[in-house]
Amino acid sequence: MKPLLAALVVAFAVGPALAVAAPHPFDVHDLVMMDRVGDPVASPDGRHVAFTVRSTDYAANKGVNSLWVLDLDARKAQPHKLVEADASGPHWSADGKAIYFLSSKSGSSQVWRVPAAGGAASQVSRYPLDVDNFTLSFDGTHVALSMAVFTDCADLACTHARLDAKTKDKASGRVYDRLFVRHWDTWADGRRAQLYVAAFGADGTLSDAPVWLSRGLDGDVPSKPYGDESEYTFSPDGKTVYFGLRVAGKSEPWSTNFDVYAAPADGSAAARNLTAANPAWDAYPTPSPDGRTLYYLAMKTPGFEADRFAIMALDLASGATREVDPQWDRSAGPLKVSADGRTLYTTTDDWGRHPLFAVDAASGKVTKLVDGGTVTGFDLAGDRLVLGRQDFKHPTDLYAAAANGKHLAQLTRFNAERLKDIRFGDYEFYTFKGWNGDTVQGYVVKPVGYQKGKKYPVAFLVHGGPQGAWTEDFHYRWNPQTYAGAGFAVVTVNFHGSTGYGQAFTDAISGHWGDRPLEDLQKGWQAALDKYAFLDGDRACALGASYGGYMVYWMAGVWNQPWKCLVDHDGVFDARMMYYATEELWFEEFENGGTQFEHPQNYEAFNPIDHVKDWRVPMLVVHGGHDYRIPETQGLGAFTALQRRGIESQLLYFPDENHWVVKPHNSVLWHQTVEAWLKRWTAPEGK
Repeated sequence: MKPLLAALVVAFAVGPALAVAAPHPFDVHDLVMMDRVGDPVASPDGRHVAFTVRSTDYAANKGVNSLWVLDLDARKAQPHKLVEADASGPHWSADGKAIYFLSSKSGSSQVWRVPAAGGAASQVSRYPLDVDNFTLSFDGTHVALSMAVFTDCADLACTHARLDAKTKDKASGRVYDRLFVRHWDTWADGRRAQLYVAAFGADGTLSDAPVWLSRGLDGDVPSKPYGDESEYTFSPDGKTVYFGLRVAGKSEPWSTNFDVYAAPADGSAAARNLTAANPAWDAYPTPSPDGRTLYYLAMKTPGFEADRFAIMALDLASGATREVDPQWDRSAGPLKVSADGRTLYTTTDDWGRHPLFAVDAASGKVTKLVDGGTVTGFDLAGDRLVLGRQDFKHPTDLYAAAANGKHLAQLTRFNAERLKDIRFGDYEFYTFKGWNGDTVQGYVVKPVGYQKGKKYPVAFLVHGGPQGAWTEDFHYRWNPQTYAGAGFAVVTVNFHGSTGYGQAFTDAISGHWGDRPLEDLQKGWQAALDKYAFLDGDRACALGASYGGYMVYWMAGVWNQPWKCLVDHDGVFDARMMYYATEELWFEEFENGGTQFEHPQNYEAFNPIDHVKDWRVPMLVVHGGHDYRIPETQGLGAFTALQRRGIESQLLYFPDENHWVVKPHNSVLWHQTVEAWLKRWTAPEGK
């Protein structure tokens, strides 16, 4: 082996960062090795903030989560690591002297405690089942926590015994009589995520017999697959727990009727449904500091997961509700309330960014506090805000600002050493007139090393959702800078259906997957070519995942003229079979105006499989074996069509990934394969 090659092999075995120490364009090795700063959690007195940092153990092919604390009052204070690894979900003790977190270092996921000043961590829960998430009461005497249990079991030990018996059973089959059979990337085993409350004993550990608050409710707290403790909370006096839950029986896969419940924290009475009058989605209960008002988010359209989340206020004494922000045409995210109860804080998409907003609790007046990039999470720290923020050139770091958003100051610089050697592409947003004459926004990223007067090949990215958006963020799967670093210009379009432009704009895609957004993409592509002379329209490839993958399959048949190649990740190839193979049927039924067996014509209106005869462009198909949202047969079917048609094509299959590619080595392989495909088909003639 030649010395240079041997050195590179050693470097990549230790970690890809070692092989890219000199100034260089951003690439996937930089991407997977970035430290990922979690959401800030302020101490009760507002003087400190706790947060997690996910680093990458490249050799072990996994992320490592550490727990940190930062003194907000000390000048030039540096973050201090409290727990080296296996720590998540931090929560402060009421006196601010300790931080509780989840760790599986005991062999199962349990609640642990570490002194905020530093020291050894100690285990405070010892349940026979994993604790999946938790939160503390405001006085710090109780914990609400979620565990997956068989609801016909009387106690936790019963669930543990049943799971243990299943591992010893040599028969692997399982009988189902209802959906979900599987969800996202996990097969159902009959357990539900249920909510419990446990008290701290005199020795600081949690009671071995927690009170079961959601008993009798056939649903999950929090919601699956990615719900967390933001979906439940204590009242300020600790006597009540509020939580979101959907009880839908066998109709669960086609229902979005989540409700907000209230249960006595001592389990002395059954939980009460506070939002039964609304057949749509109610979520994220947040009490006012005086305990008189419960704020929450509510949709109005049953079965529609992308409806606008309005901010609601429930008077707990009278039961009267009102919408706080009826004039604000945005969909709010989870809320936090100021200490005086007068201001609500939230984040949401807004014209290609994800800012932090303040909402007057009385009038509903909305004020944008922190704009530019994406606010990934935030908390109230006394009379100031602490928040995570990122943009196209910077992964998340923590910032502090006054309560009015002014005097924004960076607190952490976790990736500073890596970033100083990385070169990014410059970017700008642009607008044009799209479908219906509406203003549509997109962005363009110049390739790293851009030189005026030169033309560059283009990666045309189509976002998923479809009710989502390309925003100014630092994405760990679809990061435009990886293409810019590989020498490509990047063009994106936030077509009708995207979020952050008003609810009517978002609603416009339902029932119109293949026409209105396609018109926006076509007009946006032309607008970008007209505006940016450095885009080489003769050397362009289109890429997309999920709905973006659907659109790539659709474009392959109805708009393939501009493209030298296509990349399709986990896309919908056959709309008809997608209805019967996916899990969350509410989505398919709303987007297509009903079930497939009652409205087959709707599913055929924009079905990519019906246009395979017109496919001609080389395509790379990517799919994950654990993708139950858009199952792998969709990708296999598309690859079969390409091969049978004699079209140049490749299939990249990940047997261990879901709808996303998240493992470090798989991410590297994904990017390397995609970039090689793009370069193969966009190389200048004769090269």
